[in-house]
Amino acid sequence: MQKGKINVQTENIFPIIKKFLYSDHEIFLRELISNAVDATQKLKTLVSLDKYHGDVSDLTIQVVLDKKKKTLRVIDKGIGMTAEEVDKYINQIAFSSAEEFVKKFKTKSEAEMNALIGHFGLGFYSSFMVSDKVEIYSKTYKKSGDTKAVYWECDGSPEYSMEETDRKERGTEVILHLSDESKEYLEEYRVLELLKKYCKFLPVPILFGTEKHWEKVEGEKDADGKDKEIETELPRIINNTNPLWKQKPVDLKDEDYKKFYRELYPYNFEDPLFQVHLNVDYPFNLTGILYFPKVKKSFEVQKDKIQLYCNQVFVTDSVEGIVPDFLTMLHGVLDSPDIPLNVSRSYLQSDPNVKKISNHITKKVADKLEELFKENRADFEAKWDDIKVFIQYGIISEPNFFDRAKKFCLLKNSEGKYFTFDEYEKHVKPAQKDKDGNLIYIYSNNLTEQYNFLEPIKERGYDVLLMDGILDAHFINALEQKFEKTRFTRVDADNVDKLIKKEEAIPSKLDDDQKNKLKELIEKQVEKGKFTVVVESMSETGQPMMVMQPEFMRRMKDMSALGGGMSYMGELPEQYNLVVNSNNEVINRILKEDDEAKQASGIKELFNLALLAQNMLKGKELSDFIKRTTEMIGK
Repeated sequence: MQKGKINVQTENIFPIIKKFLYSDHEIFLRELISNAVDATQKLKTLVSLDKYHGDVSDLTIQVVLDKKKKTLRVIDKGIGMTAEEVDKYINQIAFSSAEEFVKKFKTKSEAEMNALIGHFGLGFYSSFMVSDKVEIYSKTYKKSGDTKAVYWECDGSPEYSMEETDRKERGTEVILHLSDESKEYLEEYRVLELLKKYCKFLPVPILFGTEKHWEKVEGEKDADGKDKEIETELPRIINNTNPLWKQKPVDLKDEDYKKFYRELYPYNFEDPLFQVHLNVDYPFNLTGILYFPKVKKSFEVQKDKIQLYCNQVFVTDSVEGIVPDFLTMLHGVLDSPDIPLNVSRSYLQSDPNVKKISNHITKKVADKLEELFKENRADFEAKWDDIKVFIQYGIISEPNFFDRAKKFCLLKNSEGKYFTFDEYEKHVKPAQKDKDGNLIYIYSNNLTEQYNFLEPIKERGYDVLLMDGILDAHFINALEQKFEKTRFTRVDADNVDKLIKKEEAIPSKLDDDQKNKLKELIEKQVEKGKFTVVVESMSETGQPMMVMQPEFMRRMKDMSALGGGMSYMGELPEQYNLVVNSNNEVINRILKEDDEAKQASGIKELFNLALLAQNMLKGKELSDFIKRTTEMIGK
């Protein structure tokens, strides 16, 4: 037997490993199984190179739970290790790396520490986060030299023991003696939960069961020499070793992608709209499938639906920094060995490959969207309400994406017709240019509630866009910055004759003195500070009064509701313009009324109608208005 002490200056390296190297204890099982997969894949490589001729018919990795003994075992049939290799890789390299890390950590912040730990190969030692003692049995695949199997043991102190053993099977077995603090991992459901999370798509079969399962399967036979049927569940393969993203797109059908989507998201009952299959081997390695999900009207941003893998080992579902921000709302998987990760595989380090990968994903998504648009525009338009949030978000947040997206990004008008940016400009250019040469895009965010404003606009021959999406307030601002001499204004931002300012002006039936008198009368009936009375000359057939909010003020408040730098605008009091039509016959009759009570009553009724048109008449005011109107009809 060989006994030794790890050559470290720190009194006990393991508390430091437990405290600082891992933010998430549950990844210990992923690390151990990843090591087992690596050992198995190396053996496969030796076979392919004709350097190993042993039995490789069954390379299944076993995970065995024994609640009675408080152990969890990970057993592989890979290349195994000699005593010399155990001494080198377990006793020397990893521990010296740990010591080096500790020295550097003492002078670093926690954020800097996260960037450092990727340089240290300490995956195996994550087992001490959950164990009082760890044992290793290993036998190398080599047939010459030191072919004796080796046993290694350590109780979480710098001291270890190592000796020869009579193990016959090639490969490595790691036995964790779980601590009382980690008793949750003695529950079968909990281990299965970790296996499904981290090992669902590993390239080597993973067989999971309890010690009892294996005893039943391997020990008891019936009269015919077959395994006895047992009541308990048999050990089960928990992973898909050939996931769809590793297969060639040319060999796959649309139904294959939908089936895999259901495998990824078993509780999502709606099929995706379409998918983008990524397959790159130069200048970096990247495979994956990104799905465009159906988006509900009350869209909630979810950024944890893309799963990141490294050689089919689950890493994280937080992919900010790899996937462009506007695409983090997609679903699917990405797999790349070129994305640098720390030892816990949960934080990204800065690396030029990450930016290249992000740019490539943006390009591939843009390629797919443009292809769908060109191949079947009618189908693309049918999907537009679901995919527009992704495209709008991309235009808002990724400057380079706009150059691609302007070819397929659509605008939808109140008639339900779709236009590209170029098509819409040509559509409205003749009628909707103002006297300063600006092209005015008029829009509504609710066709039903704003119908009262919509119809007069259409009568002028103007077109109205429907902009009722969650991102439209930000999207409009982005387009105004990108389009020269173009301005967006909502249907209720001003009266119809002033939405698009022309050279000609409608003459007023009232002189300045009459306008001022009218304004004074109306100001007595409305809430000061909230409503600014504006007397304007409009069409005689136009409404007598309209409540409007200036485009700038309303848009800033809309944007503040979505968050961002304008959040302070949401705290400002609501301010509106009460626009009075000086040419309306009812207004003129009220102005000429000698009875002040009737005059005040008429103004109040018209003001309430204007509020009602904007869905702003509520509570007691609405109840009183209904009562007065009912009495009036009765008379």
